Amino acid sequence: MKKRILVAMSGGVDSSVAAYLIKSQNEDAVGVTLKLFSNEDIALDADKTCCSLSDVEDAKSVAARLGIDHHVFNFSDNFKEKVIDRFIATYESGGTPNPCIDCNRFIKWRQLLTRADLMECTHIATGHYARVEFDTSSGRMLLKRSADRGKDQTYVLWALTQEQLSRTILPLGSLTKAEVRAIAEENGFINADKPDSQDICFVPDGDYAGFIERYSNKTSEPGDFIDANGNILGRHKGLIRYTIGQRKGLGISLGKPAFVSRIDPVNNTVTLGDEELLFSSSLDAGDINLIAVPKIETPLRVTAKVRYSAKEAPATVVQTGDDELHIEFDTPQRALTRGQSVVLYSDEVVIGGGIIK
Repeated sequence: MKKRILVAMSGGVDSSVAAYLIKSQNEDAVGVTLKLFSNEDIALDADKTCCSLSDVEDAKSVAARLGIDHHVFNFSDNFKEKVIDRFIATYESGGTPNPCIDCNRFIKWRQLLTRADLMECTHIATGHYARVEFDTSSGRMLLKRSADRGKDQTYVLWALTQEQLSRTILPLGSLTKAEVRAIAEENGFINADKPDSQDICFVPDGDYAGFIERYSNKTSEPGDFIDANGNILGRHKGLIRYTIGQRKGLGISLGKPAFVSRIDPVNNTVTLGDEELLFSSSLDAGDINLIAVPKIETPLRVTAKVRYSAKEAPATVVQTGDDELHIEFDTPQRALTRGQSVVLYSDEVVIGGGIIK
């Protein structure tokens, strides 16, 4: 019996090829593009970012070429509350958020599955580079790395639940990016050579502080740069302009390299110091989601990834509460940052993850 599958189509090459692969398996595919925000609402040019008219038209063009229906769903209210507002609040509190994870967690999967039910679709499919498999020995759905390690996106999918994974199809998990582009070219897709997006979708220029001040219509208050002993070194331009480990763009000269080692929203101070102050041997994480196991009963050896671009590091994880993990690294790690995600792996399998506290 044919599955009816809702395919998320952003207008990019990856999701377009995902839709093609679903259709080529003789499944009943329905294409959808999510309208997450209006660029004009955040003072951007109408065609600067995702959710632009050109992206919608690219998705619609591919859907027409595949002979499948295409719909546009407006989730902008949810996106503002669950992604943009959380992004701003985390920066204002001295952390560094990862809005792509919040978007997957609170918008894409929740809203797509709700729409899938309304449209009588059994599954959803996306163009993420990862694999979903059922493990017969544990009876659990597993999230596993992509065949293309350079494009692997399991880091941004750690928050998916068992129910969500059971209804998720990731057609690109066994392909490389080069193979995906080749498929797009062979099928004449308009976006076959479209560049990958590199920045947060609603901050395409990478100016997070500028976006926050423009969007919230308020200015981040200046305060003191201090050293580890509390001595005042100079003035900073507002907490939202800094993140742990930052060296460039500080606007202060101390005669030697200086790095942001602490951000204190209570006293509105930014601590600067030598790079050695950035290294920590452990972290605590909350807001956790475990995938491969229901609970970590005893200390577990894993490799841990503390930001999307970071290399994994050997560590031991202990579950210290229903919603808390404590992780001890074999060697100290640089710039562990509150608000970022820590994702735990065992070889190819994602054990789970949480938000660094």
